[in-house]
Amino acid sequence: MRQSVFVERRRDGWVRLEALLDMAERRGLRALAPEQIEELGRLYRWVTSDLAFATGRGYDQNLQAYLHRLTARSHSYVYAGNVEGGWTRIARFFAHDFPCEVRNSRWFILACAGLFAVAAVAAYALIRAVPTDAYSILPDQLVRPIHEKIHDTNFGFDRDLSSLVSAEIMTNNIQVAFKAFGAGIIPFPLPGTLTAYLVFYNGLIVGGEGAMYTNAGFGYDFWATIAPHGVIELTAIQIAAAAGLLLAAAILNPGRLRVVDALKRNSRRALVLILGVCGMLVCAALIEGFVSPQRVSPELRLAVGAMTALCLIVYFGFVGRDEPVQSALDAAQKRGTANG
Repeated sequence: MRQSVFVERRRDGWVRLEALLDMAERRGLRALAPEQIEELGRLYRWVTSDLAFATGRGYDQNLQAYLHRLTARSHSYVYAGNVEGGWTRIARFFAHDFPCEVRNSRWFILACAGLFAVAAVAAYALIRAVPTDAYSILPDQLVRPIHEKIHDTNFGFDRDLSSLVSAEIMTNNIQVAFKAFGAGIIPFPLPGTLTAYLVFYNGLIVGGEGAMYTNAGFGYDFWATIAPHGVIELTAIQIAAAAGLLLAAAILNPGRLRVVDALKRNSRRALVLILGVCGMLVCAALIEGFVSPQRVSPELRLAVGAMTALCLIVYFGFVGRDEPVQSALDAAQKRGTANG
């Protein structure tokens, strides 16, 4: 979206927010009607989203500074006046802030997802074609225990093993997510390099393990085991890695800002992503806790995985979208005018 179009669409909302803030400064927050306080909270959420959008698109610094001042000015009234309680803030974060920031950071996330997919497919294809390649692609401490288990004549993918394999993969994915985020700022040799390596390596692990179990005749069971929680975890890894790349981008390409200012800007965005990732990992843990201990068929596990994938697509694709913001702002302005 061009900056001129963006400003034209959003200006009325900003002007209305300034009017409410002026009223609150002159007469005090208690002088506002309940509907106006609700409108203030709603417009505050929209202006924070506008600030993130303008920052992500690299719009004019004067525009960014204006939105930043408006956000800071609103923040003190919104939270000092307890416009939103703690649970409401959490709900707002996951209903608006997090999915909006994921969309704003989509190119970083897609880059990580592409890197992961290339590594996973390559490892799977190589080990499927030449099983002994597992020892040259994957770490020995991972390959040897799997190799010993699947060559045991008494081996079976029973409920206990499913829970163990699932828990091991979940633990690994959580570690990778936070390591990939933290590695974004490490200059080894350039910021972001280590994050990219961790994403690529995790792809090798997932694809390689899948190939090993598939070669032994347990591929269907393996994928069914990790599907319920793995879809969320692997998505969370890509988002966490993207947060790390945001930090790296601030160092490598700060634009017209100083590096420290670019880092502050992108750190706020990265923090939103990481807090959202924490919520995703909690959801994955709940699914793991409820599904893995149950004697459910592989088909049902795969169905749960497909359902979580669909939910993620809907959530990140549509939740929190405010393309129809202008009409919503118009409605809010009419209510505010009527109450004023």
